[in-house]
Parts: sequence; structure tokens; C-alpha cells
Amino acid sequence: MTTERYNPREAEPKWQNAWAEAKLFETGDDDPRPKYYVLEMFPYPSGRIHIGHTRNYTMGDVVARHKRALGYNVLHPMGWDAFGMPAENAAMQNRVHPGEWTYANIATMREQLKLMGLSIDWSREFATCDVDYYHQQQSLFLDFYEKDLVYRKQSKVNWDPVDMTVLANEQVIDGRGWRSGAPVEQRDLTQWFFRITRFNQDLLESLDELDGWPEKVRTMQRNWIGRSHGLQLRWALDADTAPAGETELEVYTTRPDTIFGASFMAIAADHPLAIKAAQSNPEIAAFCDECKRAGTSLAALETAEKKGIDTGIRVIHPFDSGWTLPVYVANFVLMDYGTGAIFGCPSGDQRDLDFANKYDLPVVPVVMPADADVASFQITEEAYIEDGVMINSRFLDGMTPKQAFDAVASKLETETLDGRPKAERRVQFRLRDWGISRQRYWGCPIPMIHCQDCGVVPVARADLPVKLPENIDFEKPGNPLDRHSSWKHVDCPSCGRPARRETDTMDTFVDSSWYFARFTAPRAADPTVPEAANAWLPVDQYIGGIEHAILHLLYSRFFTRAMREAGHLDLKEPFKGLFTQGMVVHETYRTGNGANAEWHAPSEIRFEERGGRRCAIVAATGEEAEIGSLEKMSKSKKNTIGPEDITQSYGADTARWFMLSDSPPDRDVEWSDRGAEGAHRFVQRVWRIASSVTGKVAAGDTSSAKGDALALRKAVHKALKAVGDDFTRLAFNRAIARVHELVNEMAPLVDKTKDGSPTDRAATHEALSILMQMIAPVMPHLAEECWQALGYDQMIAATPWPTFNADLVVDNSVTLPVQINGKRRGEIVVSKDAERDAVEAIVLETDFVRHHLDGASPKKIIVVPNRIVNIVA
Repeated sequence: MTTERYNPREAEPKWQNAWAEAKLFETGDDDPRPKYYVLEMFPYPSGRIHIGHTRNYTMGDVVARHKRALGYNVLHPMGWDAFGMPAENAAMQNRVHPGEWTYANIATMREQLKLMGLSIDWSREFATCDVDYYHQQQSLFLDFYEKDLVYRKQSKVNWDPVDMTVLANEQVIDGRGWRSGAPVEQRDLTQWFFRITRFNQDLLESLDELDGWPEKVRTMQRNWIGRSHGLQLRWALDADTAPAGETELEVYTTRPDTIFGASFMAIAADHPLAIKAAQSNPEIAAFCDECKRAGTSLAALETAEKKGIDTGIRVIHPFDSGWTLPVYVANFVLMDYGTGAIFGCPSGDQRDLDFANKYDLPVVPVVMPADADVASFQITEEAYIEDGVMINSRFLDGMTPKQAFDAVASKLETETLDGRPKAERRVQFRLRDWGISRQRYWGCPIPMIHCQDCGVVPVARADLPVKLPENIDFEKPGNPLDRHSSWKHVDCPSCGRPARRETDTMDTFVDSSWYFARFTAPRAADPTVPEAANAWLPVDQYIGGIEHAILHLLYSRFFTRAMREAGHLDLKEPFKGLFTQGMVVHETYRTGNGANAEWHAPSEIRFEERGGRRCAIVAATGEEAEIGSLEKMSKSKKNTIGPEDITQSYGADTARWFMLSDSPPDRDVEWSDRGAEGAHRFVQRVWRIASSVTGKVAAGDTSSAKGDALALRKAVHKALKAVGDDFTRLAFNRAIARVHELVNEMAPLVDKTKDGSPTDRAATHEALSILMQMIAPVMPHLAEECWQALGYDQMIAATPWPTFNADLVVDNSVTLPVQINGKRRGEIVVSKDAERDAVEAIVLETDFVRHHLDGASPKKIIVVPNRIVNIVA
């Protein structure tokens, strides 16, 4: 008989080495089996991985292991999203080269991931800061340049004055840089852009084909692309108020039906009219400067206080030459969106209403509910944005907004202003081209050269890669590439005269927008081997956080289309299936307040009961810490737990099992020591059952099984069918719940059959073998150890998924959801004719119920036969 207690410290390294030596997870391109590509969003090598990260990789690993067992040739690679500002900040703070810092972190994190027993093809590993990788990225840049998918223009950007780099709108949070926290400024810089808008319509329409994506993500992408039907509308300027040479103001509006509710015009601070008005008015100039010091994030603009200043310019209403409206410079209008000008209808837009109320402008209701009274209907503090009927709108009165839209458009399309129609129907998109220029060192150099005679010319392909210089000075703020004369100054590849390199580097979003394609041929001399890329892509299952639902996924979708135009692959969508996982959250612990606040790691805390309450005590000082809310694990609040912290105590399988068992995979899971301890108890229980039959059972004929042996076979084959379906649907917590129930049912049956007839012993061997194959994707080390104890020579990781016996899965059971105090906590499977007492007994023995009751007895158990179980705690 084997040892009574399973020792993960011995078993896990042993099996990890065995898998590596056998090269079980290295993937060949010439394998005849059907392909399956599973990929998790690769990590940034910031220093250490915490258990929250590993939940993501464990999910992908379960998919990869299950698909291999089902007979697929699985590609499951890993790499590192390695460029970016944190490495430069570390270089400045620690006087270390960004590359040295980055590669040291990669080495640490790689070992952390390997502790988790992930079935990764490490032979395909790369980091985006590897010269080989960014060499190929520069090659792609030149391909895109030749296809007119890259261009350069002056644009308004968010400038972080501390990090001294451009920020994307989404990197501006509450007007501050996402990393430095410094107030962001607006600047005009000449930037490089990818022409993502060329694919506007295709990016939008193709979302309908991505039925393997969550609908919420598709909706977020649709809204970001933002296709709208509207009217490009020209308003004549009142000549007595217009600056010299200006005759009209053009706006784009999706609500021309509300034109009779217009009470003001608003223009961006850098609109030509605003610039001219500022030249003769210091107050306007000062206000425009204030607007330029704010960021350009749409989210920030929506929440910021709405401010404006009257320019004194007035426009003439298109339908009434005697009606003029004031033109304001407003802080919520951006030149990059639409025409940089809007007309404000306060009654139909909350932002416009807030602005009108602040500056005492007219508010005229123009749409009301169909059953409202026009004589009494008013708008004061809340705009009316629903459908209805038109009022106070002259010839539009009584129409629906849609009818009014068409009426206004039709009328103004036939009227002229300075010989041109006053209006034109337009389809516009909210999406703008992707600015990729970043003023920093640690990024992929842009392979372009500036020549006084030839202009901007590409680096010759034979001269790629443009390598980052090693000897860099971070003593001064700003981009060190600007100060590196020997790197910066080169000869023009066209004329040979002195020229200079482009010193901007690429946005790190570029690095992560095509890495999935590089994994298909990571050592190729070109960005891809098209045959390999076309064979492996799209990624069958992509797994990552909802925070990347817009930009990363949108940019990746653009890249596949651009790479297709450049001949590197033949598809347009990179990810067939997408799953957005929840986070692992943990309590926070803090002593002190304000500037004196100090966060403490879970490992620094012990717990005591004081006066009937749970207290967190800082072990080193005895000081009581404030227990904060459950939050995403982060280094700033020190509420992280490293994989090695768990593997040393419980083993990787315990962590894997618990992380996937406690809640649906798309929801957050609370990490708790009690939960981990419960998972560890289950690991030991499975080991005890498997090791108890060593030398007693063996494979054999089970066709004549009856009694307990037949019951055992039925239980395990039913579970096998259900667990396989759950894994396919990524319902990991359901699969784990079924395994728990199966083990509860199996344990007494195994005790009865392991010493029985040859048929009984064969049924026991079969049941335990299938059990191990079901847990193997989640707890691979334990499964291997038990598999060996059952007498097998081949590793379970190389064993096909078992096939359930259809005759044994005729369902005489029912799955009952279990609620505790009205909240669903799990489910149990019982016989359809099970007595109430039997159901109660099964419920009270389940781990998730015991976990949530925490040793207390329930006040009441309500069993609704074949429907639900409610527990009042």
C-alpha cells in the first residue's frame, strides 16, 4: 500500500520534470490531428506573478489539457509583453538598464508559472523586447507603410509631464496619467498613425460573426467604433460678429430633428473660430489655454464640470434668418471628434442642459411623450431623451423624431448657403486612427529616417532591425533616444546626406496586437510563415480580462486585416472564441491613515477573536490593522499571494482546484485560507481513496457488474458525460462540483467493491481511472500520482479522454441548485426519488455548504422536490 498522505512537494516537481523530459507539450506543425489553439493574454513582466494571474493561466491550461485528451494537436504558448514605462521608471530609480530589469523579472515569473504545472509549449517562448521580435514588428511597420496603412500628421495628444510621453485617452484617468498620476496636458505633436479607420465598416459588421465572444464585449466594441447616421449642417455666421474671413460654422449632428430647440453653439478650444476669437480677447485666450491643459479622455470630459465662454460670435438659424445663437468655446468639445463644433439642444441632451442652466441659456422642449400635455410639458433639471412627438418645432410639430429627421434633412439638402447645400446626410464613425508614437526609450523603434532633402523615408529592409542602443542615460527627464547622438544621427538611405532617426518608439499596444500570430512560427525569418499562421489561426479560445475588451481586441483585429493586406496571413479575425475571466480578490490590511497609511501583506497578518469580532493583527508589531474590502490583488495594497506561497503549503493542485471551484469563471473569486484548506482536504481524500486500492484492483471485464459495482459504474459514467460537457462550456466550477458529488457517492462504494469479486475489483479500477482522468485537467500532478498508484505506466497527460457508456447514463437523477440565505452557492445531484432526509444529508456534506456555514448549524433547510434547496443560516 502507498503512503497514507499525499505529498505535493515531492509529487509536483517530479511530474513537472517528467512532462518536460518527455516534451509532452511541445507542439508540432505537421501533426495530423485537428488543431486547437488556446491562448491567455500574455503578462507584463512587472516582477512577480500573484495567484490572481494564475487563475487566468489555469483556465487556459484546463482547456489545453482537456483538448489534448480529446485528440487535438494543441498549441498553448507563453510569452511576455515586455516593453513599457515601468521598466524605464525602474531604470531611473534603481540605476539598472530596462532590459536587465525586464529579463530578471521574466526569469522569476517563468519559474513561478512552472510551479503551477501549466502545460505550456515553452519552446515557443519570446518577449516583445527580444530584438528578433521587434525586428519583425519593424518589418510589419514598413509593410503597412507601403500599403498606406501608416502615416504621419500633427495631432492633439495627451502629454504626461512626468513620464514625458504621449498617453492614449484611456490612459488618462480623472485628468491624470495612469502611471505617474500627474495632471495631463494637451499638446500638438507630429505623430505616427495606423489607419485603422480604413476598416471601420468591416470591423463593425464582422462583430456579428463572432458568436464565440461574450455579447457584452461585442457591444462595447460596437459602441467604440460608433457608427452613426447624421447630418453635416452648415450654419451661416452673423457677419456683424464674425472674425475676418469667416462665414460659416459646420457641425455634425445625429439629432437634426431637435434643431428648433437649439440655444447655443459650442466649439473646441482649438477650433479655427476659437483661435481667431482668442487673438483679440485675453479672457477667451486664457480659457482656451485652460482647456488645453486638460486631458482628452472622453470619460473625463463626460464627468468634468461643463465650462464655456461666449466668443461674441453668433450664427444664424438655418430656418429663420432673424434668429441668432451665441457661439461658446466649451471644454467638452474636442476638435478630433466630428467637426469640433456642436449645436446645443438643452431639452434633449443632459450635458447641453447642464451647460444651458449654468449660463442661463434658453431651454425649449422639442420632444415630449406622446401622451403628455404640450401646454404643461417642461424641461428643468432632467433632459428628455426618449422617443415621442415633436413640439415647439414649427413645421415639424406632431411628427416622430425619425420623421422630423428626414423632414429637416430633405429641406436643408435643397437649400443653399454660398452656392452649396446647407446640409448633407453623412455616416460617421466614432473610431479614430490609432496614434502609436511614444516618446520613450523602452519600446520598438519606429524604422523611419528624417532627411532635410528627401523628407521622411523608411529604413532599408537590409538595415533592419533598428536596435535600441545599450548605453543609455536616464539621468535627465524625457526620451533618452533624443540625446543619443551616435544612434540618432545616420545617413539618409535615399541620398546619403546626414539625417536623423525617428526617436519615437511604438505604443506597447502594437507589441500585443500580433503576438498570437508570431507564436505560430516564433523563429521564422519573416513575421509569419503564412502556411503556419493560416493553419493555426484563428485562436480557438482566447482568455483574458474584460479591461482589454476594447483597445487590445480592436487593435488585434486591425492587425490581422493589415497583415492580410501585406500577405502574412489569410484571415481577418484573430480570435474565434473569447472568454473574459473574473479576478481573484482578497481583503486588504492597513494601519495608519493618510500620508502615514501602511499596507500589509496577508503573510504579515494573524487573526484573533476580540470581543466577538475578527481582528487582523500585524504579526511583527502586534498592532491591529483595519480590514478593508475585497479588492483585486495589487502590489500597491500588498493584498497579493504568490503561487509559491500556496505550493509550499498546499501544492499547486490545491490552488488550481480552489481557484476554479468557488465561483463561475467569469466572476470574481475570493481567495481565503479556509477555501484553500478545504481544497487541500479534498486532494488528500482523493489520494486516500486511490491509494487504498493499490494492489487490490486491476483492469478487467465490467460488463456483468451488478449491485454496488453497477452503481459505481453508473455514477462515474454519468459524471464523465456531465464533466466533459462542463469543460467544453468552460463551466469549471460546475465540473468541480460534480466531481465532489461523485467522490461523495463513490467513497462508500469503493470500500465495498475493492475487496469483492474480480468484476467488482475491475469496476473499482475503471471508476477510479475515469475519476483521475476527469480531475487531470485541473489537478494534473495528483492525477498522475494516483494514475501510477492504479498501475499504469503511461502518463495520464498522454492518455485519451475516456468515453462514457451510453447505457449507464440513463438519467434517474436531478441537479438541484443550493441557495444559502437567498444566494446561489452551488448545486448537488440526487436521485429523482430521493427522500427529503437524504437530500438534507447530502447538502450538509458538500464542501461549499460547509464552507459557507463555517461550522454553524443551519436554522432551516427547505427542500422543494426536484427543484431547489434553500438553507437559512
